[in-house]
Amino acid sequence: MEQCGNIYLVGMMGAGKTTVGRYLAKRFSRRFVDADHEIEARTGVRIPTIFEIEGETGFRKREAQVIAELAAEDDLVLATGGGAVLDASTRSVLAASGLVVYLNAPPAMLFERTRHDRNRPLLRVPNPLAKIEELYVARDPLYREIADVVIDPVGGGVTHLVAKVETEIRARCEP
Repeated sequence: MEQCGNIYLVGMMGAGKTTVGRYLAKRFSRRFVDADHEIEARTGVRIPTIFEIEGETGFRKREAQVIAELAAEDDLVLATGGGAVLDASTRSVLAASGLVVYLNAPPAMLFERTRHDRNRPLLRVPNPLAKIEELYVARDPLYREIADVVIDPVGGGVTHLVAKVETEIRARCEP
């Protein structure tokens, strides 16, 4: 599996990147990192606090730096934040240094998974479903631009989704 480099999971918030990433890391004996959790560990504050103090622009700068540093490592499974693809340099780093898996969940599913989560600053709006739909329209082409694999997580539980992703990775990365 060495020829594919790191494994990067991209997609909207609530697509299942962290959950799938943890399973994949175990299956492939790799270290798992969630970029958002890494940012929180490095700064000592939650993401909403970073958004409040630095705004989305400040957060995205931190995110790009953390992802660039992590992408330089080997044998990593990385779950990116949903908006990481907004930065062109981050897209380049991901595309150049590993296999990018896009978990393409529909907006209605994303809304159901995130509607009670208070750690999502972009969804602190009167109509979070409309915001998710707006973000999806803007980000979907960026995810697809760098994706080596696009997976639709609809129609099964986590085990089924992980199996689908693992099959795709093995088909592309093993001799």
